[in-house]
Amino acid sequence: MTVRTAYLLAALGAACWGLIGLFVQNLYSFGLTPWDVVAIRSIFAAVILLIYMLLVKRQQLKIKVNHLPLFIGSGIVSIVFFNWCFFTVMEDASLSLAVVLLYTGPLFVTILSRMLFKELITFKKMLAILTTLAGCAFVVGFLPSANTFITVSTLLIGLSSGFFYALYSIFAKLSSRYYGALTITAYTYFCAALFMVFTSDFTYNLSIFLSWSVLLNSLALAIIPTIIAFLLYTKGLSYIESSRASILSTIEPVVAIYIGFIVFQDVLTLWQWFGVILVIASIILATSTNKKENKKTTSAHAS
Repeated sequence: MTVRTAYLLAALGAACWGLIGLFVQNLYSFGLTPWDVVAIRSIFAAVILLIYMLLVKRQQLKIKVNHLPLFIGSGIVSIVFFNWCFFTVMEDASLSLAVVLLYTGPLFVTILSRMLFKELITFKKMLAILTTLAGCAFVVGFLPSANTFITVSTLLIGLSSGFFYALYSIFAKLSSRYYGALTITAYTYFCAALFMVFTSDFTYNLSIFLSWSVLLNSLALAIIPTIIAFLLYTKGLSYIESSRASILSTIEPVVAIYIGFIVFQDVLTLWQWFGVILVIASIILATSTNKKENKKTTSAHAS
């Protein structure tokens, strides 16, 4: 696989994440809480992946027991806790603030990738990260004028959402040394689902799935912005630097805003369009690599 293809896969995966609002908002209309939706997303995804792999890809279900901590890390420490932190900021402050703090993730990924994978912290990467943060702030309406009051605890929880969000790229990058994207995604959600079964009211609210609308939205949530999204992103991540992949993931809020514009007839301001341009610029910065780096990455995975 070429580096450019890997970038495209990671970006497509992140774009699928941006579609999550289409299904989550419908589920909220049935009185479900954010924690309920996290449980539905995790458990439905895990069941679908397990059935598919048992029928078609049984060989890829095999893992080494000593690698389980990697999947506990990506499934519980990352997926579950970043969702909890993200939704908490949404409830305590605003969606715009939650999104901006969540996308401090690329900065955490860059620092952790330098420590763990010896990835270089270049001027271009840092410029891309700063452009990303500014772009997201404009896209979600946090800039140019933020009227949101924020407490210290909300700020810390919001930054934690970015940190836990960043950890998926780290754990998945480590797992990609031993397993493919399907195995990584499956075991990530097996761990997340098991945790949610014991910490949510999922098993007490099974009757709600008798509604076709709830069931179809739950299936769509598990398949499109979860299974497909993580498979694409994880596949791309295994061929490129985790810091660059995390910057690519910021296409998510742009897609979410675009969906709101097309589907829900939201009106975009000039500042939001400016934010979209900044996010796209950050992606161009993150994906602009020289020929030497491209050959190095491609040959490393060819061996």
